[in-house]
Amino acid sequence: MRTFLITPEGVPANLLHFYNLHLKIPASAPALFFFLALCFVQPAIAQEPFATHPPLPPSYSSIKVFDREGHYVGRIMSEVRYWTPIERIPAFLQKALVAVEDARFYEHGGVDVRGIARAMVKNVVKGRFAEGGSTITQQLIKNRYLTAEKTIDRKIKEGVMAVEFEQKYTKKQILEMYFNEIYYGNGAWGIAQASRVYFDKNPEELTDAESALLAGIPKNPGRYNPLGESKKVVLRRDIVLKRMVETGMITARYKDQLRTQQVTFSLRSQAPEYLNHVKLKLIERFGRDIIETGGLDIATGMDLKLQQLAEKTLREGVRKVSPQLQGALVSLDTATGDLLAFVGGTDVSKSSYNRAMYARRQPGSSIKPLIYAAAVEKGVSAGSLWDDSPITYSSGTNSSWTPVNYGREQYGSLSLRQALAYSNNVITVKLLDTVGIPYFTEFAAKTGLNLTARNDLSLALGTEEVTLQELVQAYTPLANGGLRAEARSIIRVYDRSRHTAVSNPAVVTPAISPTTAYITTSMLKDVLTYGTAKSLKKFSQERPAAGKTGTTDDYRDAWFIGYTPQVVTGIWVGHDKPKPGGRGFTGGVVAEPIWERLMRSAMAKSPAIDFPQPDTVVSVTIDPTTGLAANLDCPEKRREFFTSENRPTESCPKHGGPTVEPLPAAETIPEFVGPPTNSIP
Repeated sequence: MRTFLITPEGVPANLLHFYNLHLKIPASAPALFFFLALCFVQPAIAQEPFATHPPLPPSYSSIKVFDREGHYVGRIMSEVRYWTPIERIPAFLQKALVAVEDARFYEHGGVDVRGIARAMVKNVVKGRFAEGGSTITQQLIKNRYLTAEKTIDRKIKEGVMAVEFEQKYTKKQILEMYFNEIYYGNGAWGIAQASRVYFDKNPEELTDAESALLAGIPKNPGRYNPLGESKKVVLRRDIVLKRMVETGMITARYKDQLRTQQVTFSLRSQAPEYLNHVKLKLIERFGRDIIETGGLDIATGMDLKLQQLAEKTLREGVRKVSPQLQGALVSLDTATGDLLAFVGGTDVSKSSYNRAMYARRQPGSSIKPLIYAAAVEKGVSAGSLWDDSPITYSSGTNSSWTPVNYGREQYGSLSLRQALAYSNNVITVKLLDTVGIPYFTEFAAKTGLNLTARNDLSLALGTEEVTLQELVQAYTPLANGGLRAEARSIIRVYDRSRHTAVSNPAVVTPAISPTTAYITTSMLKDVLTYGTAKSLKKFSQERPAAGKTGTTDDYRDAWFIGYTPQVVTGIWVGHDKPKPGGRGFTGGVVAEPIWERLMRSAMAKSPAIDFPQPDTVVSVTIDPTTGLAANLDCPEKRREFFTSENRPTESCPKHGGPTVEPLPAAETIPEFVGPPTNSIP
């Protein structure tokens, strides 16, 4: 004869003592007879504490977040799970739940024989274990101590424990526990969280119409929660009201009134990564208690439409390359540093790790603009000529390092402007050596990029790890006339209860000279017209823009940081666990198309303005073969920008004729003849 052993693991022993720890029941005995025996136990009154969470505060409203135009973004919810005493749960909600889940709750002793009989008939008709006839007490027992498996063994355990539970606690206490421990969908455990998630209220503030909706959720939280499919939600609500009429809890007339009442749900939150970032910033400034206090309106620097576009563009752009890849995006207002949009990964539902703010990776060639800017700041001109012939550097005891260009090609003499456009490695290393590592790291720190001041020229090739947010912020002085704008997500915090506001002003400080910013930007414009990002030539002709690709030498990371006078946006694509992406895995091929798609939409309604030229910048027509002022007989001429102090004072010695006046500002700088075909994008 088979027996059932009532010894559920992890269940307090005092819940089983009534029937002993090892209750044996013949398998041949009908389950109905067993449950009948359980029903003759008389309930007892219990005074033992049973709340498993801190008590719900008397008043609450969530933290609401808005974008820079005042559009609603979402809410920051309490992190604590609270316990709601039965006195704060509306009587109508209690009745509605009992009516639809366990109409004989106040009559049975934990197991409803009628319900079991009804369920058994349905199971026989359907030929499977479709319904268990569980009471509210049994559901509570299952959620607290047992699994969701549908077996006779588990149902018997559940029944025994339910009867024992009703000996230990009163009906009122059991109902209170049920309301606080049942799942209501969308991450809401218990009635306190459910009231907040769906209606931004405490339970005692719920209307009868709202209560009817919440009472229908436990049957299937994923299907019947108020944010689910409206037809199914309404149908379940109607079932709740119908059962209330059938049990005499409400009249048919009141049921019809409730069905016609308009219920407003709290809007779904958008941009979960941005909301979480705002939450962390609030905690950083005001302490963790601010989240539990709530009652705030937060104005942020977000552009909601751009944020939504950024999430979609990054996800689709990265997956187009490979579903196994990850990516990140940061977009800042160049003038204020407002965090217009950021995306920390391709799918926040699968990974909440914020790669935009916290992932540190090698930037590759996207670090080079800061090195060239440091050189310009130190007096090196964009038209100066540099040779990329190999050079060997000592890199320690009995070791040396010889930097090479991508593909190991060699081009001879290039202007500094061309070297940056083609991302020439050898010239960049020579430039860093000339400027000096200490000078460069100090210069980079002014832009907000803190690099290790080590005696290592590999910094020129982007070997120092940075975050995407740090690198994008470091580009703001180039786009903003030398002024660094620190990234800002929160603009203002308004306390609804106190009617007070705290502002968070933009932090914009001088970092580099306006001259350096303009000349470096003019060089980075060339990157988009004939350099490593030349596929953006059409975009740059439609509106002034500048930027730089970046690829690590082993193809692990692909970057593109680009900007207009209004917005700077950075893209990173790679694997979470770094590994080579293959020879075609470059910033120009992988990251740049994502940038263009986003920026075309982002800038569609903005005027196509150019970067303003400072009075300290002069335009000189030069002979590109000498870098000196061009004469009339020079066969090649191009316009170059200089500071007032370092403009060429000598004319080209190779060709005769008078010195040529500066070319018109509207004339584009001619492209380099015979551009390197193997420059790494």
